[in-house]
Amino acid sequence: MHSESRLAIHHRKGSFSDRWISCCDQRRIPYVLVNCLDTGIFNRLSGADALLWHWNQDDARETLVAPHVLTAAEAMGIAVFPNRATCWHFDNKVAQKYLLEAMGAPLVPTYVFYSLDEALKWIDNATFPKVFKLRKGAGSANVRLVKTRADARSAAKQAFGRGFKPVPQYWQDGRRRYRAARRRGDLLTALKRVPSTLAKITRMNQAIGRERGYLYFQDFMPNNSFDTRVTVVGNRAFAYIRKVRPGDFRASGSGDIDYDPRNIRSECVQIAFEVTQKVGSQSMAFDFVITPDNRPMVVEVSYCYVADFVHKCPGHWDRHLNWHAGQVWPEEAILVDVLKSISARQSSTCLASPEPPKSAELSE
Repeated sequence: MHSESRLAIHHRKGSFSDRWISCCDQRRIPYVLVNCLDTGIFNRLSGADALLWHWNQDDARETLVAPHVLTAAEAMGIAVFPNRATCWHFDNKVAQKYLLEAMGAPLVPTYVFYSLDEALKWIDNATFPKVFKLRKGAGSANVRLVKTRADARSAAKQAFGRGFKPVPQYWQDGRRRYRAARRRGDLLTALKRVPSTLAKITRMNQAIGRERGYLYFQDFMPNNSFDTRVTVVGNRAFAYIRKVRPGDFRASGSGDIDYDPRNIRSECVQIAFEVTQKVGSQSMAFDFVITPDNRPMVVEVSYCYVADFVHKCPGHWDRHLNWHAGQVWPEEAILVDVLKSISARQSSTCLASPEPPKSAELSE
């Protein structure tokens, strides 16, 4: 990267930006902090070579604005993370269905309907249980097992009627929150945060609006005591298994993780690399389950993930499935890849530029 190159970083405490900033400080990489929600953001991006913004679904403003700002920045020639290929489908399981099907990925059979009549016709001929999901939600939020045709019809009528709140109420997933707080050892702190969390949930539901006008189901894959999370960052794949919650069928959000690479099926890593490359994504996390006939299939994907979990992996695989021991912070890997992309752009620009004439006489 040229010495005059500069990064623009949108800082949100608790996001990837924390480590991006510390890395830049340690390595003396020029950067400027920007607010991508500012109406004059593109004035602030003048002279920047890259924009890094780890946006997520917890802020309705970011969900509304981030894809447009990042796409516009790409259009003006700025390297960005995440780029459009990486994040256009984020927190949208309907979009992920279409993307994964288009890429030929082994997606768990998924069904989406946009009218009540079509949904009810399908329900009348479907087998149950099925997994009902809203397009939004992380950590198994808005995911439940529909065991009967009657329950499915009820869900369909609500989907095309009053709809669903996109952010579940605090106590709806109380057991998971309780277990997570106990693991962290901050149960009392978590209880003190309840009022502010409830207020945040209310604000987000008001800002986002109800989920309605579609119905989403996936086939249920029985007898999975865990799922496999494979996170690809450039030429690196990190993987671990997440055990299913007690008395539940969901693994996402359980926090019960095994990092032993011997438990990872190589097919999952290979599929993750292949799909990420086809999509053109900078980083992509895949959730895999195993079918009754022992095939790994993708449940959903995301460009957002818990960096600490990835860092705890004892190593990673490259695209050739070679193992590289040693822990890596994904935020640092992302930063390295962005800096390499800037250098590659600058080098190609220099090579493409015609050599200027050495003198007026020669130019004539």
